Amino acid sequence: MQDPISYAKQYLEDLLTFFGLNIDVKATCDEDEEIIELSIPSTHLNGFLIGQRGETLRSIQFLVGSALKNNDHKITRVNIDVADYKQHRNERLARKVEKWAEDVKSSEEEMRLRPMNSADRRIVHRTISDIGGVTTESMGEGRERHIVIKPELLPEGNDK
Repeated sequence: MQDPISYAKQYLEDLLTFFGLNIDVKATCDEDEEIIELSIPSTHLNGFLIGQRGETLRSIQFLVGSALKNNDHKITRVNIDVADYKQHRNERLARKVEKWAEDVKSSEEEMRLRPMNSADRRIVHRTISDIGGVTTESMGEGRERHIVIKPELLPEGNDK
């Protein structure tokens, strides 16, 4: 049996061949989080592979993850990026979160964010955890799951 990283890499390369892309996908594994990272280099089909708001990319990711599960591989979580699209998107989101955190600190009022996928929520939680004075909480279910950024409560008896 092929190891999960090689299997995922080969599966994605075979899938891309159907679109006329004969390219070498870079594959690594984050052992701590048990996630296979697959990186597709920039091509003339970047927009097509990413899709509107990354929907096509998430679908491809789901396909590769499902293929791993169906073949009983130990690691089945997959993160696919096309031409560093996700990396740049995550950096933009982190900058927005920093601004939102400052707004919450100065207004001392909580801020409800729009519903977002789990990967984006993870970026928000991680970014906020590095900033003092604010906390986050996920609320809602399914597609309506969203984050609320709240000012951190001071212990009783402490003034600002």
